[in-house]
Amino acid sequence: MSADEGYFPPGRSILRSLQEERLVGLFYGQRALAIGALHPVNYTGTSRATGGRAKPFRRLARTANDFETIFLGTRAEADRVLAMVRGMHERVKGELPEDAGPYAAGTPYSAFDPQLMLWTVAVIADSTRCFYELFVRRLRDWEREALWQDLIRFGELFGMPREVAPPTYAAFEAWWDERLASDDLHLTDEARYMGRAVAFEIPMPALNQPAKRVHDLIMLGSFPPTVRAHYGLGWTHAQARAFRVAVAGVRAARTIAPRGLTHGSNRRSFALVTATERDRLDRGRPTPQLPPLAVR
Repeated sequence: MSADEGYFPPGRSILRSLQEERLVGLFYGQRALAIGALHPVNYTGTSRATGGRAKPFRRLARTANDFETIFLGTRAEADRVLAMVRGMHERVKGELPEDAGPYAAGTPYSAFDPQLMLWTVAVIADSTRCFYELFVRRLRDWEREALWQDLIRFGELFGMPREVAPPTYAAFEAWWDERLASDDLHLTDEARYMGRAVAFEIPMPALNQPAKRVHDLIMLGSFPPTVRAHYGLGWTHAQARAFRVAVAGVRAARTIAPRGLTHGSNRRSFALVTATERDRLDRGRPTPQLPPLAVR
């Protein structure tokens, strides 16, 4: 019997090689979620199906662990996660309770809507590429293509029909640019609050705060200008210079660090986020929380 190398085998999957970079695994999810919140139907459906609204970062850490298992684990491990997620997705369906930008109240949503699944894959694709190219090197054209094909496969594992996705990376890039410029994107009040919190208020111990300031600057600089505009985030010449210095410093540190520090799982970091959120709740100093759902 051949070894179970997972859906994204080592040495053959571009997606896996990028996600094995710890820096990519630490950054991509926050950016993906912040940009993903710009689709009001996608955001509202996910938010209204979320349990544990007082502990949103525990849910985000669990999602990060699940995705890491699919990217880096065996097929058996990935299949267990996928079965669990499919069960949760069965409950993600409903209608928008109120108007949200161009989408009218009553617009239906479902976790299995092909276009919403594509949007989720798209924000992951762009964020994975973004941070790898910031921290490591620019991908070659064939690597970008291979990355996109891997991510189409990732979407298929959750039930996304292949035909809904742009067939090539070039087609995806054109589609993505069009989507970012579209009037369809809109932040609800809750999405703006939580999108900013996910990007810039990730719960970390006080000891990590100096590094977090660098993290926040890089996160801000990684956003496309249109995304910063939607969130009302400024971007000055001084910030742009500091961003370039910060990225160069992280790149330099990565090149001299042992491979054991730069590659592998981020589960310990995700667990630290969960523990810090729990500790702050215990001390009466909660991290940003999702507001209770209105009773209708």
